[in-house]
Amino acid sequence: VQLQAFGGGLVQAGGSLRLSCAASGRTFSSNYMGWFRQAPGKEREFVAAISWNGGSTYYADSVQGRFTISRDNTKNAMSLQMNDLKPEDTAVYYCAADGSRKYYSGRYYLTGESNYDSWGQGTLVTVSS
Repeated sequence: VQLQAFGGGLVQAGGSLRLSCAASGRTFSSNYMGWFRQAPGKEREFVAAISWNGGSTYYADSVQGRFTISRDNTKNAMSLQMNDLKPEDTAVYYCAADGSRKYYSGRYYLTGESNYDSWGQGTLVTVSS
């Protein structure tokens, strides 16, 4: 099972980026997926998550209204559209999925880092001021 995140880069404050996550080796169409990030010198934190069918989405307060998570189960992929980026959004972004819990949609599971068992390698987002 492999998750690969891509789409990071350097952008000016106020700009936009779209991150993508592709899964291979198995399908996650019945499982929740999410994005986490880790800024330099800080712990990894939750960013956004989406339930298996896209019916439930959750966002960290810091990105609510600026980021949008989506998924395409026909492509076994997930995306994060990031608008109005700020310097404090600078971090390595990781996509994650849980392969064991099917059809879960509750906030507790989707927002908790320990509730994911598959992780991508991360993609760096740098926002300049």
